[in-house]
Amino acid sequence: MTNEQTTPKVIDWLEEETKNTQPTPTGERLPALKLEVGKIISFTVDFTNPFNKWSAADGTVKALIPVTHKTERKILWMNVKNPLYQEILRRGKAGQRVFKVSTTGAAKETRYALVEED
Repeated sequence: MTNEQTTPKVIDWLEEETKNTQPTPTGERLPALKLEVGKIISFTVDFTNPFNKWSAADGTVKALIPVTHKTERKILWMNVKNPLYQEILRRGKAGQRVFKVSTTGAAKETRYALVEED
């Protein structure tokens, strides 16, 4: 096999990979906030600027929500179709900044619930 015979295949592969590569999220790189099953996680959302978005290859769009958790700035990655995302937006418009979230389930069965203040 000559170099001329392999070059078109390499170029085709590279061309396809270039088309399929998703852009990396923009903005400051911060650690991700991990919502843990069986724990109530409290955090403050920074609504100062619109949330950056990231699109996965499968079409899933995630919002990168800037939060403060235990005095550390982090990013909460949230699917924009998740009902919790809409609830955070709704409450943010009403002035709420501090949220407590409880998590149950795993993988596709994961469910999030806002915990109300006492």
